[in-house]
Amino acid sequence: MIRLKGNVLAGLATFETVARFGSFTQAAEHLHITTGAISQQISHLEQELSFVLFERHSRGIRLTNEGNQLYRVVNQSLADIRDVINQIQKAHHADGEIHLKLTPSFAFKWLVPRLHDFYTQYPDIKIHTFAEGALVDHNDTNFDLAIDYGQTPYIQTRNKSQISLLMAEKLLPVMSPDYMKKFDWNNPQDTSQNIWEKVRLLHDAMPWRHAAKDDEWCFWFKENGLTPLNLNTSRQHGHYFNRTDMAMAAAAAGLGVALARCALVEEDFSKGNLVSPFEPLDAKAGYYLIQHHHSPAIECFKAWLRQQINTSNT
Repeated sequence: MIRLKGNVLAGLATFETVARFGSFTQAAEHLHITTGAISQQISHLEQELSFVLFERHSRGIRLTNEGNQLYRVVNQSLADIRDVINQIQKAHHADGEIHLKLTPSFAFKWLVPRLHDFYTQYPDIKIHTFAEGALVDHNDTNFDLAIDYGQTPYIQTRNKSQISLLMAEKLLPVMSPDYMKKFDWNNPQDTSQNIWEKVRLLHDAMPWRHAAKDDEWCFWFKENGLTPLNLNTSRQHGHYFNRTDMAMAAAAAGLGVALARCALVEEDFSKGNLVSPFEPLDAKAGYYLIQHHHSPAIECFKAWLRQQINTSNT
């Protein structure tokens, strides 16, 4: 089995050029080296490979059967490499504008802190970001892209927009360090159903369109084998917000326990503003990318989004 050392790889590139032109002389002119250098490189490559690539005769050269087999593979491989390089170069020189609509929570907590990296890679692409409402109208085709939070599977749009899951989400009860000290979360008796009668719940009352105002907390209780509180009558039923980042801010201020989305809580955890004695729970929901239009700039942004998500998950 041959090891593809540097001189072999360089020889294969020379071989592909010679085979394509069918001439040592024309290949030498194309590569701007001497015919003798071409002949020497091919001879060395044949020695490394232990088989003959060209039949030499008075009228020129001709590929052997082995040489022809190798040429087909090398020619296609180099063509693939050139295509990839061209795509990357085009991406790095892409320009244009992208109109993006998304929820304020995702914009402020996840996207905006990362945008500097995008503009460093793609300085000629301008993103117009609109995050004016807690809910995203995914049918609005005035925007190129939309990022919306919703249950899985995501509801279909009225038009033929392309929809894909950008990032699955997990839910995690969070609170301020001082608020966590008020309860013995490590005591099995204190962490039973009774503790949830004592804490104040902070709700994102509009997690997705047509959701009940306590949907996420009811889901969390059920998935953890707890009986959901009667949130309409409980003295500690808590406070309601129309954005999850507002509920998280209220938790950081010591008002109670918010059900945070893990993608949005990284900075608060690193700064010590929020803590949790629990493990994340699959939300059976996530951030969905809705694409209404197509352009090289949009494709660059989509690739960058997925790169950021993959980096966050490693």
